[in-house]
Amino acid sequence: MNPTSFIQLYVFVLAAFVGFQIITRVPPLLHTPLMSATNAISAISLVGSLVAAGSNKGTVSTVLGFAAVTAATINVVGGFVITDRMLKMFKRDPAPAKDDKTTPASGKQ
Repeated sequence: MNPTSFIQLYVFVLAAFVGFQIITRVPPLLHTPLMSATNAISAISLVGSLVAAGSNKGTVSTVLGFAAVTAATINVVGGFVITDRMLKMFKRDPAPAKDDKTTPASGKQ
C-alpha cells in the first residue's frame, strides 16, 4: 500500500465518520430540506450519466452510461416521491364544513 492510497483511505474513513455524525444530529424539521438538496445532487449525477451515455466512446461506455441514467433517474424520482410524502405530513386537515341543520351546543333549537 503506497502512501497516496493510505491518505485516500484515511480521508474516506474520516469523511464517512463526519458525515454519519452530521446526519444523525439533524433535527426532524430539517429532513425535508435536506432531502430536496439530496435530490439536487442526484440530478447532477443524472446529467453526468447522460454525458457518459452519449459520449459515443464505445459499446461498454454506452451500456454503462445507460445503466447509470436508469439508476440516477430512479433515485431522483424516488427522492421526490419521498419528499412529497414528508411534506404531506405537515399539511393541516381541512376544517369541517358547517351544516345549517345542526343544533347549537346548548341543545335548544
